Amino acid sequence: MPSADRRLEPRRKPRQVRAELTRERILTAAAHVFAEHGYAAGTTNRIAERARISIGSLYQYFPNKDAILAELVIRHVDRGTWTGADELDFSPGTLEATVRALIRDAIDSHSDDPQLLRVMIEEVPVSQELRDTIDRHGKLRTAQIRDVIVRHPDVRVGDADIAAEIILLTVEINTHKFMADPRPIPVETFENELVAMVTRYLRGDQEPRR
Repeated sequence: MPSADRRLEPRRKPRQVRAELTRERILTAAAHVFAEHGYAAGTTNRIAERARISIGSLYQYFPNKDAILAELVIRHVDRGTWTGADELDFSPGTLEATVRALIRDAIDSHSDDPQLLRVMIEEVPVSQELRDTIDRHGKLRTAQIRDVIVRHPDVRVGDADIAAEIILLTVEINTHKFMADPRPIPVETFENELVAMVTRYLRGDQEPRR
């Protein structure tokens, strides 16, 4: 990931409710504009018009559309924590259900708007805040997966730390790619295949179970 660009930093952090509401309107409008028109045509003028504010007001909060997209990506990453990790069943024979819970959570968190997700993946600008958010998210999610690996009796891997990173990258990269580029393949088919692959890896299976 390239070095952070300070031009992506928001100009104004809201301290009052009204200012926070205006900032939210800008971000909501930008999400719609980027999804409908794409990033190149998603100008700040269009965003301001969609938010029903003046272009001058928009620039009080964000210096450019890159900074707006960076903030949208930060929020997307922050929502990516495995929300059901604390409610898992670690009984023998439940590994496949545990893996499915992880993968379904990832799918659900990327199912809102494929067009916007594609823009975020392809056009993501790098701010320091985004780098910090990705790092924080990665450490948290890796720790959640590692907890499953070390606690579940059905797991057979050599190194829990490396295995957790492999699973996180496998699930996130494949889910991002599939959900951002909808195809005729049903989501359930994608989910089942990814669940089977990760489960076999964690169990140490050489061949799929019959």
